[in-house]
Amino acid sequence: MKRAFVALGVVFLAGCSTTVQGTPTAQPFDSGTDSAFTDLLTECDAVADDRIAETVGGDAIQRGFFGAICRWDVAGPNGIVKVTFNWFENGSLDAERDANEQMMYSVEDITVQGRKAIRSQPPNDPGSCGVTAGSPDSGVVGWWVQYLPGSGSPDPCEAATTLMDLTINLSR
Repeated sequence: MKRAFVALGVVFLAGCSTTVQGTPTAQPFDSGTDSAFTDLLTECDAVADDRIAETVGGDAIQRGFFGAICRWDVAGPNGIVKVTFNWFENGSLDAERDANEQMMYSVEDITVQGRKAIRSQPPNDPGSCGVTAGSPDSGVVGWWVQYLPGSGSPDPCEAATTLMDLTINLSR
């Protein structure tokens, strides 16, 4: 019985081995897809810090967490503004819409530079707004702007849309 298992194991292992001829070569990450938009691989640099501050009406900016979600605190005449950027390679506008609707946010279809997008606002928080658009390759990118209560803030949706416009402009 032991010999049968050993023989079966040898046959199994022999069937799993393969020899590949040639020399291995590294391939670029983007595989030749829309290379101008791959600048977002440095997600938090999609829009320069000074442009973010200018867009939300601030004059001082501090970077926070970086990764798939990037955060900034911007200080200016309207107080502190919280700004968030996200890029989800496997995301979709439908999934973002569903998530926002489940949180009872108002969701509106918009376009940014001809690209489908959604604008979302939470109930009872007129100082917050997010804009999410599909990326040219796959996934979604989004901006969220939150003016703190009592700041007499400008329109956060306008700021989020402008940040999205600046981001999508990378793909041109």
